Amino acid sequence: MLKPATPRTGITIGQLAETAGVNVETIRYYQRIGLLPLPKRDYGSIRRYSADDLKRVRFVKRAQALGFSLDEVALLLGLSDGKHCAETKSLAEKKLAMVEEKIADLTAIQKSLMGLVTQCSIGSRGCGCPIIDALVKDDARSGKRALAPLPWR
Repeated sequence: MLKPATPRTGITIGQLAETAGVNVETIRYYQRIGLLPLPKRDYGSIRRYSADDLKRVRFVKRAQALGFSLDEVALLLGLSDGKHCAETKSLAEKKLAMVEEKIADLTAIQKSLMGLVTQCSIGSRGCGCPIIDALVKDDARSGKRALAPLPWR
């Protein structure tokens, strides 16, 4: 168990990474792209991170787990002062709509694959593969063999 950070000592980058459940390189990357400030250090000593730094890293990871990109996380961090609830809600609503669209796409893919697997199960041997046949079809307009259009788009 790691010792809790104190205002005077803080924790090292390794301790921060371990406590937050990320790699040290992740912490450094967050610093390079501006998601996490680089802490000051006394001359000749190592950098020490605060409890606020740990909260910030955990915030980033939770937002990513909800599907927010790092650019969107940066925007959320900019809105995190509690005065921009409407903008934060709007961003979350847009993310929700994208997730719902992805779910609909995945459901359509699932149905298509289930149908192809069923066709494969009832087909007779030696007359081609229904799955391959569905993926590669002649393009009637150009006469070229092409991938068949996906049924969900």
